[in-house]
Amino acid sequence: MQEAIKQVAHFMAIAARTAPKTKGEDFVTVRVLDKEETQKLGEAMINYGKEKGIAGFVRDGQNVKDSEAVLLLGIKDATPAGLNCGACGFSSCSELQPKEMKDFKGPQCILRALDLGIALGSAVKTASIFNVDNRIMYRIGVVARLSRMCDDDLVMGIPLSAYGKNIYFDRKG
Repeated sequence: MQEAIKQVAHFMAIAARTAPKTKGEDFVTVRVLDKEETQKLGEAMINYGKEKGIAGFVRDGQNVKDSEAVLLLGIKDATPAGLNCGACGFSSCSELQPKEMKDFKGPQCILRALDLGIALGSAVKTASIFNVDNRIMYRIGVVARLSRMCDDDLVMGIPLSAYGKNIYFDRKG
């Protein structure tokens, strides 16, 4: 099972990598965490949750520890698309200057964030094709950045497992 899930994680990485991007410009990053790295990430999430008193990090950290792999998808050094659409809250792209915020670096160009969303959707669609349970998790990205497992500006994680029941739903905490 573990080897099959690892292979699916790599197929998901391909799906994310080849997903459409705004203006054909690629700022999406992709990284597959193996079982050992997944365990370290889960522990770090649990410790962070206990330290900050945030039960959701503890719950999600346990889910990550119970997973065979994690796919990290993010954006790094994404320049604005140059369309001056204003969706980021600024009237022109030249005003958008991301800086370190609470959990991520932002604000980000909404079109680049949409690129990340499309990549995430492509990846979880691929997991679904192979019947591998998964869930996109914001908290994975927070702790992956804090623990320097990645240096993305904005990152999400997708844990992967295959049990008799999906472990990422009907959770308490």
